Amino acid sequence: MPTSRTVTYSPAYTIVPTYECFNRCTYCNFRTDLGKGSWMTISDAERLLKQLQNQNVCEILILSGEVHPHSSQRQAWFQRIYDLCQLAFSMGFLPHTNAGPLSFEEMQRLKEVNVSMGLMLEQLTPILLETVHKHAPSKLPEVRLQQLQWAGELRIPFTTGLLLGVGETEKDWWESLDAISALQQRYGNIQEVILQPHSPGSQQSLDAPPFNPCQLPEVISQARLILPEDITIQIPPNLVQDSQWLLECVEAGARDLGGIGLKDEVNPDYPHIQYQRLQEILASGGWDLVPRLPIYPQFDAWLSVELQVEVKRWRDMIENKNRRGAEYAEEERKERGYEF
Repeated sequence: MPTSRTVTYSPAYTIVPTYECFNRCTYCNFRTDLGKGSWMTISDAERLLKQLQNQNVCEILILSGEVHPHSSQRQAWFQRIYDLCQLAFSMGFLPHTNAGPLSFEEMQRLKEVNVSMGLMLEQLTPILLETVHKHAPSKLPEVRLQQLQWAGELRIPFTTGLLLGVGETEKDWWESLDAISALQQRYGNIQEVILQPHSPGSQQSLDAPPFNPCQLPEVISQARLILPEDITIQIPPNLVQDSQWLLECVEAGARDLGGIGLKDEVNPDYPHIQYQRLQEILASGGWDLVPRLPIYPQFDAWLSVELQVEVKRWRDMIENKNRRGAEYAEEERKERGYEF
């Protein structure tokens, strides 16, 4: 019986500094119009984080709506994000920020208080600027590609990904993946590539069908051929709701399920599948589900000494938990009679 067939996830919680966003992507189920939302205060965040300290949460994902680079609120918005990251770290969590395109200087500062960062490339094709991104200035392909390059130059462990099924072609998928692969070969800082199927939500204006989940294993297989082996392919399990197709995706080469928390802020109509159920699904296919940190081990030395100390503390705890979990999973398989 195989013992090294593992799929990872991050025990995470998402904090949203603001839902306000100057972009209006037609598939978005996250944003609020400018002036119609509120910003999370530091005191509110501190109360929330205190409640999470005994709930096995490791990663705090700072996920924000975007403020225009030339807005008078940009500096205050960035400072709020920085302060939230600093607070989360001071309380024993590992921050990971995804707040849209940032300047080189903003990324450089956030590296001080984040163990990793992220930004979806989505697609490089400019055709989407005439459709779903027509009113989304920060979705310029060259702007997002520049962000990935800067992350490489700054040695920031990074997550990116593709959004599938919003008007692009198959050729666009492969070209976008080729671009990610080229950056990885140059900088080596990309940890994960997310393949996110479009899943219609109640707030979006785009009238388009969901991406066919039956097609996702094929995309994963091709992505695995294009991307370097040191990039992990991630899929959101709540957007692949059929258990068999989830297993097909894993068999095709997806090895991570991302952050699993109470709510998917980007896709609020699709609740996260919680750990116990995911564990059962994967065990039926001979896979173990194990927790991981928001930074992969090969990047630990890129962090400041202060961040490294906290990462090591978490890594020791996670390794102990994984060891106990593997022993438990083996007992479960024997008890249920699974044979592979």
